[in-house]
Amino acid sequence: MRVLGIETSCDETAVAVIEGAADDRPVGRILANLVYSQLTEHRRFGGVVPEIAARAHLERLDGLVAEALAMAGLEMAELDGIAATGGPGLIGGVMVGVMTAKAIAFAHDKPFLAINHLEGHALSVRLTEGVAFPYLLLLVSGGHCQLLTVRGPGDFTRLGTTIDDAVGECFDKTAKLLGLGFPGGPAVERAAKSGDSLRFKLPRPMWRKPGCDFSFSGLKTAVRQLAESLPKDDPQAIADLCASFQRAVGDVLADRSGNALARAPSDTLVVAGGVAANTYLRGRLEGLAVRLVAPPIKFCTDNGAMIAWAGVERLRRGMVDALDFAPRPRWPLDADAGAAR
Repeated sequence: MRVLGIETSCDETAVAVIEGAADDRPVGRILANLVYSQLTEHRRFGGVVPEIAARAHLERLDGLVAEALAMAGLEMAELDGIAATGGPGLIGGVMVGVMTAKAIAFAHDKPFLAINHLEGHALSVRLTEGVAFPYLLLLVSGGHCQLLTVRGPGDFTRLGTTIDDAVGECFDKTAKLLGLGFPGGPAVERAAKSGDSLRFKLPRPMWRKPGCDFSFSGLKTAVRQLAESLPKDDPQAIADLCASFQRAVGDVLADRSGNALARAPSDTLVVAGGVAANTYLRGRLEGLAVRLVAPPIKFCTDNGAMIAWAGVERLRRGMVDALDFAPRPRWPLDADAGAAR
């Protein structure tokens, strides 16, 4: 079963071709996985500009699809399905990917699969690591911070979410305040490696409280206040603040995940999303669960492989979508939990 996956929800234009078994076995074969990064276009603005992102997707996507098929050694007729991120995300970019996928599916009479971007992250670990359902998922990225039980495609129960800011947003804001550049997450992690994580006392909202929800706005405010008081020519102070911030985030993630594990139907903890690429935070989660699993770092950030794999998971269950599917700027994984960050 071979699926073409298209990801255009933010600032990465990504296309992949994945081959998976027709039954429910995890672990797929990556036939092609291409990512065009738009960092150069957005860096001078200090963040992603939606209009620029959508235009870049439009300019690059057709060429990436052709290149991915050539790399996989396949013709369109040999594909079993066409998957694309249907949301959530920057709606202009999502529309580019969805309309391209619909056109391919219609022209070649292939099933169309609209993939929730968060589901792509949630299932990505099964592409490479062979994790069985169910499992507990810590989903951490620039726009999302959630703890969910994953029982299968479309079958999620949300145990906790952020009540204000996502952790990835806090990393980006910290980097911007300290002049570390964009993207912020890797920049903060690099700076923190030479820092003293005990130098600055920072708040840990929700820490050691019941439940599984997160809060990061107070931490973000405290970092801003400290950043404004630091001398601009003191790189050690900047490194120390990054390390102290990263440690505070690690404390909160470990505490909230521990509470969720007590309620989860599995002793496997999966961490996914862009922030899961942070090796320090991965280390802080070690020992919480009987088994901690994370996708390879290249599959933590946005990519087409996770969308294609989610397409495989859905296609073999007959979960296909009509061509009148409407792209969604918001799309919670657990509809019963309401709009999720």
